[in-house]
Amino acid sequence: MTSIERQRHLVVGAAGAQGGAVARRLLAQGHHVRGLTHSAEGRDRLPEGAEPFVADLGDPEQAKAAFAGTTHASVLLPMIYEPERVASYVRNVADAALASGLRRLVFNTGNRLPVAVTGVAAFETRRAAATALLGSGVPTVVLRPPIYLDNLCAPWVAGPLVHDGVLRYPLPARSPVAWLSHDDLAAATVAALTRDGLAGAVLDIGGPDEVTGPELAAAFTAELGHRVGYAAQDPAEFEAGLARVFGGPVAAGVASTYRWAAGADAPLYGVDRRAVEETLGIRLTPLRTWIAARPWRLLAGTAR
Repeated sequence: MTSIERQRHLVVGAAGAQGGAVARRLLAQGHHVRGLTHSAEGRDRLPEGAEPFVADLGDPEQAKAAFAGTTHASVLLPMIYEPERVASYVRNVADAALASGLRRLVFNTGNRLPVAVTGVAAFETRRAAATALLGSGVPTVVLRPPIYLDNLCAPWVAGPLVHDGVLRYPLPARSPVAWLSHDDLAAATVAALTRDGLAGAVLDIGGPDEVTGPELAAAFTAELGHRVGYAAQDPAEFEAGLARVFGGPVAAGVASTYRWAAGADAPLYGVDRRAVEETLGIRLTPLRTWIAARPWRLLAGTAR
């Protein structure tokens, strides 16, 4: 691939948790990073060292300006699930990437995608986006993550976990999940951006430990020193809590994926650890190592 001196990376969503992790890893490796945020307020949340760029992907000219002069791009779409609006973002991204002569684009679907069409907009808009980008002529890699470990750091999850010994999450206890950290997502993304021979690949990624709800709770028990049990949260309760932070439409879109997963016959969130590590040339972080490194009492605060 291109030498570090000539690589200029655009990270869409660099002010957020996922994009921010990608931007920080690229910066640590010496790459130039342009952090795209859709609002001026987001500039203050960009990782130190990133070049700020405010643009609306819904505007073709702004999208072209954002991509101009870049060689690589990491793309995570906003948490919007209206099909026509998402399709317009993707068209603008593809056109801008082609105009800039982009060498590699990595598209993070933000969720694992079921094999069959579901009718769930949060899945299907990302399936359509991946298909469009792969067929656009832009050298593209699609990453399909499972659920993020960092979701467990939210006060409404960490609070009950620490204070009450209850890990609540809107998945059935029996569902196996290869929980992935944002740090490992960043490692996978940077590898997909820079590793030879990956253009056109669609990769299911995930963490190294595939666990059910009770097994996840047991890992917390071992690391925190007090018993933690697992309780499958009602997706409606989860949606109500999420709405207070992100608003109703986003919460409804996200909750719809958990409702679908709860009723699915086959597990959605597993992964072949060896395939991920060998294909991308990375080493994934063990679950208990990740748990041990987090300040759980601080994260929990007074939330219960």
